[in-house]
Amino acid sequence: MTQVPQLPQTPQVTAFAPDSLVLNRKLPLWYQVSQSLRASILGRAQDASLRLPTEEQLAAHYGVSVLTMRQALKELETEGLISRHRRRGTFIEPRARRVSPVRLLGSIDAIVAQQSGERTTVLGHGPQALTGDLVEYFPECTEVVGYRRLRCDGDSGEPTNWAENAVHPEVAARLDAADLERWPMTKVLRDRVGVRIARITDTVEARLADPVTAELLQVPLLSPILFYTGVTYDESGRVVDVAQIRYRGDRFSFSVTVEAH
Repeated sequence: MTQVPQLPQTPQVTAFAPDSLVLNRKLPLWYQVSQSLRASILGRAQDASLRLPTEEQLAAHYGVSVLTMRQALKELETEGLISRHRRRGTFIEPRARRVSPVRLLGSIDAIVAQQSGERTTVLGHGPQALTGDLVEYFPECTEVVGYRRLRCDGDSGEPTNWAENAVHPEVAARLDAADLERWPMTKVLRDRVGVRIARITDTVEARLADPVTAELLQVPLLSPILFYTGVTYDESGRVVDVAQIRYRGDRFSFSVTVEAH
């Protein structure tokens, strides 16, 4: 993996500054770049500039070729997140669509991108007993720290999904719950807590909305939802987080991309 440099500053124009990215050379570079930039766009501060740096500046920032950068930008333009104007530059769409398919392609930044861009409310957090499948993931623990969050569309305020996270107690002791109202759990664990994430295993299945889900997501009882489980491991192989997220079935679809090499 290669750490890319910080974005060079342009004194004449104040441009949106995306997060840095550690590239995985085993995955398509354009996809990693597009997902990292997507997460930065959707998670931007309200007063952030809508103007993106030039293709050349972004390519230098991410450590990729201009052609790779152009392909990544095309993906975001197709999604409706950005618009490109000849001689004027590339701009973030102020009312860019903030929901998308649940997409999996083995990239940590893809997971961060998937979780970004929505208004998040922490419904509660605290110690919880190990029950059900959690016992398997935390064999050395008697309890974990649970976090419950509701995510809503950034523009309409409509609920889109809600998440339950079971976090290893040693990791949770270094986690500020207030960070979860600004950033996704994966980003908080990696960038705020300092967990060296080795891998995340994902499963998605169709379920029917239970009473709690129906109330939180404002959908009919027993209506279809997507139930996502993500298990996060650190470099030692220890499970540090188990996320269970319920997505509204009328707002999300499940998509997997398989790359041929």
